[in-house]
Formats: sequence, C-alpha cells, structure tokens
Amino acid sequence: MKAIVCVKQVPDTSGNVAVKENGQLDRASMAAITNPDDLNALEAALVLKENTGCEVVVVTMGPPPAEGMLRECIARGADRAVLISGREFGGSDTFATSQIIAAGINAIGVEKEDVVFCGRQAIDGDTAQVGPQIAEKLGIPQVSYVTDIEKDGDKLTVTRALEDGFMKVEVETPCLLTCIKELNEPRYMNMYDIMTAYEKPLQVLDYPALKDDPLIETDTIGLKGSPTNVWKSFTPPQKGAGQMLEGTDVAKQLAGILANKHLI
Repeated sequence: MKAIVCVKQVPDTSGNVAVKENGQLDRASMAAITNPDDLNALEAALVLKENTGCEVVVVTMGPPPAEGMLRECIARGADRAVLISGREFGGSDTFATSQIIAAGINAIGVEKEDVVFCGRQAIDGDTAQVGPQIAEKLGIPQVSYVTDIEKDGDKLTVTRALEDGFMKVEVETPCLLTCIKELNEPRYMNMYDIMTAYEKPLQVLDYPALKDDPLIETDTIGLKGSPTNVWKSFTPPQKGAGQMLEGTDVAKQLAGILANKHLI
C-alpha cells in the first residue's frame, strides 16, 4: 500500500510579490517554499503510514532545484520522492500539469488500497484544479476539502468541509483526497531524518521516461498543450489606514464623515 503525495514548490507570497515587466511572476527573486496546503496533505499521509505501515511517496513537477523541497519532505517522514522534470513540460497550465503528474503517478503505479493526497490549492495560482483533474485523468474517485479521514480496509470515511457545514463521504480506494489546513498540524523535521534525507531514493522522470503514457502527447503538455495562460500578475494596491471613531456619539461622527464624502 502507498500514500502518494503531490507537492508543489511555490514562491513565498507572504511578503512583496515581484512581477516582471511582462506581467509574469518573477519567481527567481522570491524565496521558494513548499505549498502550505501540501504540507497538510503530507501530514495526512504520514498519519496513515503510522496507522497502516504504508509507504509514503512524494511527487512534484518542477525544475531540478525542486529536489531540495522533496528532500525536506523526506526529512518530515516520507520514504522516497519522485521529481517530474523536463523542458517539454515548461509553461503547463493546470490541464497540462495534471496530465503530466497523472502520467508520473501511473509510472509509480496505483494499487488497490493506495491513496493519492493533494493540498486544496497552491498559493501561487489558487485554482484548486490540479488535484481533481489528476483524479479524473487517473480514473479514480476523489473527495475535496477533507477535514477528517478514517480508514477501514479498502474504504475511507472522509469528512469534507462545505460552506454551511460538513459532509461525510465513504469512498473506495484507490482514491484522491485534497486536504485543507483544518485537517491537521504539519509536523517538523527531526534531526535524524534531516541527516538521512539524502540517503533515501529520489527518482527523476523526464519526458523520455513518460512519453509512452497515453496522457503524454505534444498537444496536451507544456505551453502548446495549455488552453489557458496567465495574461498578467500584479500586486494589488495597499489599502489606506482605517479611522477609528471613539466616544458616545460615534453614529453622529460616522454620519458626518459620510456626508462630507457625499456618500449619504
């Protein structure tokens, strides 16, 4: 049994977001981090490993430097990692990315009791599309916005968050789950796993390794296979400082301010 975790290296958008003159993110000038929701997905897989003894495999698509992020995932407790990397994959949108990652997961192999974990969404695109699209490409059931997981044989009982409550879903494995931050608290790396992270296997899958998969066609991957593209990225303008009203006649003060601005 395997728990396959899809992770992504993203620019740290907690500070100033650098944008090139052409409107694209200047990723090289920003620190790279592991997508936060993907850490919740990894933690869910590690808990499953503790309960069942399954193997945890982390997978990402990205340039060669993404190996560092994968080694950090191994230092958190994953058993091995797979890096999907090739120039042919560059410029992929969510559709093309899901094609490539699904082909990579096919190369790893999906068995009866396996579970694929993804974060809810990535902080650089915020589309929440890649996880569900991977499930569709693999032809397996999916449950999104997961807040609780219980495993019983080849079935999972999963609680998913809705806008106005929660829903319990029973799903057979293999399946794909997208995880949200309310599911768990990601663990820290420990010293022993940090020291041994580079001793565990990391496999690189390039275009020649995946080209025989039916999902990998020149018109379904990379920029050519991407029906959507980002026209422009920008940092929204900073909001002005708020004005605090104090005293016993706050309503009167507010009415005066709004009247001066010709809003009432």
